[in-house]
Amino acid sequence: MIVIRLKKTGKKNRKEWRIVVTEQGAPRNGEHIEELGSANPLVNPPKVKMNIERYEAWIKKGAQPSVGVRGLVREARLESRQAK
Repeated sequence: MIVIRLKKTGKKNRKEWRIVVTEQGAPRNGEHIEELGSANPLVNPPKVKMNIERYEAWIKKGAQPSVGVRGLVREARLESRQAK
């Protein structure tokens, strides 16, 4: 099964996250199929960059997003609406 989940990057106490498409059994920081965006929760306000069109395409193909990714997608959509 294909899933959309978070991949941890950054340094100790300075965590950042990448939003990636990967196989369900793959390690958290292992290889991925495609990178959809990034999230930095340590800045104020938290920064989320994401390619919503590619996210929607993977959802249509049957990929399952994790709970954390669903929340980040919600934030990314709100940011894109406020930017307009």
